[in-house]
Amino acid sequence: MSEKKKILPKANKSGFYEIRMESVGGLGANLAGKILAEAGVLGMGLNGVNFASYGSEKKGTPVKSFVRFSEPDFEIRSNSPVEEPHILVIFHEKMMKTMVLTQGVDEHGIVVVNTPRTPDEIREEIKLYGGTIVCVDAIKISVEEKVKLNTTMLGAIARASGFIDKTALKNAISDTFKKKYPHLIEANLRAFDRGFSEVTIKQFAPDSRYEYVAFSRSVPDLGYANAPIGGVILNPGNSITKDLSASRTGYIPLFIKDKCTNCGECEITCPDYCFVWQKGLDKHGKEKNILLGINYQFCKGCMKCVAICKFDALKKELEASHDVEAITVKHMEFVLK
Repeated sequence: MSEKKKILPKANKSGFYEIRMESVGGLGANLAGKILAEAGVLGMGLNGVNFASYGSEKKGTPVKSFVRFSEPDFEIRSNSPVEEPHILVIFHEKMMKTMVLTQGVDEHGIVVVNTPRTPDEIREEIKLYGGTIVCVDAIKISVEEKVKLNTTMLGAIARASGFIDKTALKNAISDTFKKKYPHLIEANLRAFDRGFSEVTIKQFAPDSRYEYVAFSRSVPDLGYANAPIGGVILNPGNSITKDLSASRTGYIPLFIKDKCTNCGECEITCPDYCFVWQKGLDKHGKEKNILLGINYQFCKGCMKCVAICKFDALKKELEASHDVEAITVKHMEFVLK
């Protein structure tokens, strides 16, 4: 491979430059991977592949998107998941609370995180062995530009990589939106530029504080040799532990108690049973279920409740303007009584 043709800054032992995106359904990571691969192949002349892994496609379920590049004269014949990424992209910081996302990231790796926090705070959160952390408040930018956060994240990825051509990536974004959503092109390009420029970057040398976490494939606890008798449910599960907050993209439904008639239409409409109720007396002294509010741990921000409410007791608001965690803790304490 001649130096003249070399485009990638570095490659692994297989000759690839690899990117892994960790996300949840609804944030646009799958499309971001497709756009990024198209920019590399059609815009920069690299060889590249993109593929994704996801479940039922319901908003809020885990999504992994993979991009693999190689030099123009080096073929890619691998569609295996990216185990040791050069760039790890975390589309929502809430994911870091419930999942180990940094498997395979060594001291040469780059972690791009959608967060308003600093790289030092994020390192403490994910216990990174070493490497570079790039922080961008993609939700804030996407809310202000009225677009999904994936194009903002693409800007941060381009900045972090040091080699992905901005023009090629912006052309790929324009080509993606021009057929169905031409009116969104300019807003998404602005979000991309802001994602590229509004980042905080810091490199961390390996130290004794945190250990390197090697990649490991998940293996089922049960198999043909140790499966119990059919029909036995060993773990019935419990919805109290689920957390859909990572699905929200900057907005929440805000409950206005003074306007509520306790009609219950929001409860019927909500797909995730976010509403907290208590037996009580209405203003006429009649016993009925009284709505206390919304438990945001279970709310993915679909706004169906806002659309159904006839009395304007639910309003679409910016999440950043309210102490959502305090509200959630209060309602969880009530639910667990």
